[in-house]
Amino acid sequence: MGKPTFYITTPIYYPNDKLHIGHAYTTVAADALARYKRLRGYDVMYLTGTDEHGLKIQQRAEKAGQEPLAYLDDIIAWIRDLWDRLDISYDDFIRTTEPRHTRVVEEIFERLIDQGDIYLGQYEGWYCTPCESFWSERELVDGKCPDCGREVQYVQEESYFFRMSKYVDRLLAYYEEHPEFIQPESRKNEMINNFIKPGLQDLCVSRTSFDWGIHVRRNPKHVVYVWLDALTNYITALGYLSEDADKRDRFHRYWPADVHFVGKDIVRFHVIYWPIILMALGLPLPRQVYGHGFFMMKDGKMSKSKGNVIDPKLLIERYGSDAIRYYLLREIPFGQDGVFTPESLLQRLNFDLANDFGNLVHRTAAMLGRFNGGVIPQPGLRQRLEEDLVKLAAETIPQVEDAMDSLQFSVALEHIWRLVRAANKYIDESAPWALNKAGERERLGTVLYTMCEAIRVASILVQPFLPRAAATIHARFQLSPDETSWESTRRFGALAAGKRVEAGEPLFPRLDVAAEVEALAAATQATQGAGVQAGGAAASAAVSEAGAVAATAGHAQVSGRTMARAESGQSHVDKDGGSPMSETQVQVKPQIGIDVFDQVELTVGQIRVAERIEGADKLLRLEVDLGSEVRQVVSGIAQYYQPEELVGQKAVVVTNLKPVKLRGVQSNGMILCASEGNQLKLVSVPDSIPNGAVVK
Repeated sequence: MGKPTFYITTPIYYPNDKLHIGHAYTTVAADALARYKRLRGYDVMYLTGTDEHGLKIQQRAEKAGQEPLAYLDDIIAWIRDLWDRLDISYDDFIRTTEPRHTRVVEEIFERLIDQGDIYLGQYEGWYCTPCESFWSERELVDGKCPDCGREVQYVQEESYFFRMSKYVDRLLAYYEEHPEFIQPESRKNEMINNFIKPGLQDLCVSRTSFDWGIHVRRNPKHVVYVWLDALTNYITALGYLSEDADKRDRFHRYWPADVHFVGKDIVRFHVIYWPIILMALGLPLPRQVYGHGFFMMKDGKMSKSKGNVIDPKLLIERYGSDAIRYYLLREIPFGQDGVFTPESLLQRLNFDLANDFGNLVHRTAAMLGRFNGGVIPQPGLRQRLEEDLVKLAAETIPQVEDAMDSLQFSVALEHIWRLVRAANKYIDESAPWALNKAGERERLGTVLYTMCEAIRVASILVQPFLPRAAATIHARFQLSPDETSWESTRRFGALAAGKRVEAGEPLFPRLDVAAEVEALAAATQATQGAGVQAGGAAASAAVSEAGAVAATAGHAQVSGRTMARAESGQSHVDKDGGSPMSETQVQVKPQIGIDVFDQVELTVGQIRVAERIEGADKLLRLEVDLGSEVRQVVSGIAQYYQPEELVGQKAVVVTNLKPVKLRGVQSNGMILCASEGNQLKLVSVPDSIPNGAVVK
């Protein structure tokens, strides 16, 4: 019996210019999933490529004084080089100018005409050239393209149309029968309410105003319009309607796709037009379309016309491919929007990669060299410290699997990093240097072995995200294929003793943040003109603004003392211990000097884990990433937030409060909230503020 198959695709990118870090985001996410599935024993087909037809390409080529294909070849070479530098392990790269694609698109178009799904008509309406999209009058926003905000043109021309309306009921039924088809689920409601309910119009699928494209065989003045051309790449690349039997077999092996990864701006084409095209062809529909969010700049979505794009090659050359891959998938929950800042990138590289993961590997190899000649020792009997780490490792594996299977890459990495940080803590608590000094060789051997084994397990778990670091670790620790399989992570103790470990250079050296921010500001267009704002100052401004809003509300308050009582589940009471304060009464406190305020340590953090505490209706247990550490905080906000709503949110944390236990759970800080009426809201800061920024 053969391996189970898994077919994953990125959108095919439009090569009118070089790609930016936002395009890399999609491709890296798909690659991490592809690598993970291969580790789990799947026969993976990972497809990416380029969408090379259309008016924009023709215009760009003319401006450059080149034929379109010659113009494209240089850009495609640049794109493929980018994917090589990012260690993208695609199995096929489709270009829509290839004969294997163009011939099949011609045949599909003819078939759809013959069966009455495509008809010849007259198009009159609004057209956006940059987006290559047609819009009705009602869809325009202030007379402009609703996607990009640019001017649109009113066009009239003979066109072929696809009878979308014929398949609407069948499409809606498919949505109901397959709730997993559109993810995140909020995208489905948007598609139904914005595009289907108002009345799905027949789709224009040909143009006559330019000639760079696939021509309709029976009517060559018509060029197949971009979406019918572009979307079919997912089946032409597999060999659909190929004259080669082996290629046709490949199509039957891998189709339907398990997941199409797309940016949220092109979800509509993939969950409305593409399924209908497949229905018309009598083919099964993809199992899932995942519309992820954007990596944006402070001034909005990355755009070549704005001049605010980040060149991924610049970042790779400076920090390495693993660092960029990690940042892209760790910084924001997949499916949500996030903001790219040099500060947030450098914080991740320093704290997560250098301090946590890199330091774990480097210090372990160094101590192994000093205390045991660089050789992995035989372990002795485990004690409580080892058992705790073994238990956490066993819990981590299914958590990572669940997160990866649900495409929550940042969650998977958080679980892995919890194990990495626990391994570092294990070293601190077991103190192998003290054991060596005391001559406790058997106990020292157990500790050194456990450190190495934790690294082995972690290196397998991070392999989809950090393929180069994982390969380096496997080489330095001389790990065999059996010791680096996914299944081996379930056997803590699978590492063979007696191997010599090479120390080597640190995997991720620490960076001078200020110097790097300055260097990036000088090297990339993204930070020119606007400058780079210090994280702490920006956080302070954001909190001041939050306070101002609270004051104008008339009865909102931000109060450390009041919120502390709320978090412990108590009512607000006056200082004499009398009756509860009214919800709208503002608590009056004496004035204080800056010296008193300066004693409160406020830090920006990001909530990574949120869960209810058994038996406590009002309390949630939070794990908050403070940049240099993850802090457990108990907060009395369970009546106002569902735990899943909080994951990924930024918050302001009082970090120098004395630890307390609430319902038996230790709380090491306090989340600031604002109350208004009977509502409680987190005091938040912009996503661009890095974790660990000090609020002043």
